[in-house]
Amino acid sequence: MKLVPPEFSRLLPVDRVPPGGCHEKIAAEPAECDALARRFGVPAVHALSARLHATPWRGGGLMLDGNLEADLDRVSVVSLEVFRETVTYPVLRYFLPPGMEGVDEEDDADPIVAGHVDMGETVAETLALELDPYPKKPGETFHGHDETEDGPGGGTSPFEALSKLRRK
Repeated sequence: MKLVPPEFSRLLPVDRVPPGGCHEKIAAEPAECDALARRFGVPAVHALSARLHATPWRGGGLMLDGNLEADLDRVSVVSLEVFRETVTYPVLRYFLPPGMEGVDEEDDADPIVAGHVDMGETVAETLALELDPYPKKPGETFHGHDETEDGPGGGTSPFEALSKLRRK
């Protein structure tokens, strides 16, 4: 099985994080933004950056929290027009070494791999999970099907048509 490297990788060695934690700023390069746009299925990612605070957690683990900011192009599900959007989302993730004692499903922690946490992949995953799957341009509204003609409140329902057949 071939492992695909992440598009935006910024490794943080867990053993180098001081007891009081450390602040990290990361930003994607243009080629990484292009690769992330393909991954997310959006026309373009113009910028992706994050300000993070890494703190030791549970004696060997790590907590990563902060905010990400992304500037990207989206396609409106209403008009199919491309529009530019800037978003800010919180990042909060916990990491534990594999096989750490007392770890259970409720911890919801990701594994520390080879003594490192990938801050870039964490930010990319957070963005992917937070993006609205049905984006609309600001001020745009969806005008759906008029239900008064076919659905509730008007027209013939499918059940009404079936009941007429049954009476014959």
